[in-house]
This record gives sequence, C-alpha cells and structure tokens, in this order.
Amino acid sequence: MNTLFNLVVIVQVLSALAIIALVLLQHGKGADMGAAFGSGASGSLFGATGSSNFMSKSTGVAAAIFFSATLALSFMASQRSTTVGGGVLEKVTAPVAPAPATGAAAIPATTAATPAPEAAKPAPSTPAGHIPK
Repeated sequence: MNTLFNLVVIVQVLSALAIIALVLLQHGKGADMGAAFGSGASGSLFGATGSSNFMSKSTGVAAAIFFSATLALSFMASQRSTTVGGGVLEKVTAPVAPAPATGAAAIPATTAATPAPEAAKPAPSTPAGHIPK
C-alpha cells in the first residue's frame, strides 16, 4: 500500500509540472488584444478561439490525471489505519532502570537525612497607622 501511495504522489507531481509547463507555453487570448487595435484583427478580440489544438487537449488530459491522483490520494489517506492516540511520543520506549542487586554484594539502600531548609519567616505586620521606630 505504501508503494502505491508513493507512486500516486509521483504521478500527481509529474502531472502538476506538466500542467504548469503546458499553460505557460500556450498562446493566450489576451495576446491578440494588442494586435486587434491596430492590425485589423478586431473580430477575434476575446472571441471564439475555434477548435482546440494539441496543447489545450494535453492540458486537459494532464488536469484530469491530476484530479484523479488527488482523489486517489485522499481515498488512500482516509483508509490508512492509525493507532488510537497516534502521538509520536507514545511510540517512544522509556529507558529501563537496572534491577537492584541482591545477595552478599548488595549495598543497602540508605538515605541520608538532610535537614529541610528553614521556611522563610513572614515579615511582622504592623497595625495601620503605626510607624516602627
């Protein structure tokens, strides 16, 4: 399934590049506009273009391939199975701590009692209107 997905992506990219190239190579309708005002071709000003040529038919075929590849990619993406939760961090395994040694060589686990730091004493409050000397 993954190779088919990659193949469809390649087809989509190639068809997109083909559309870009074919559109840029075509002679647009607006190109005749400048000539229409001075050379007697005013009848074709944004008018009917006549029958389509090879370039416009090729652009249509490339567009159909692009849309088909887009639909296929969206269908394949919706059918892919995902794990519940699917987060990246859920797939990371936590490091395992070594097991404590047992037997005569085992060192007893002792914790040194460290005195807790003294809590900061709050500043003495003065009654309202009283100024300390």
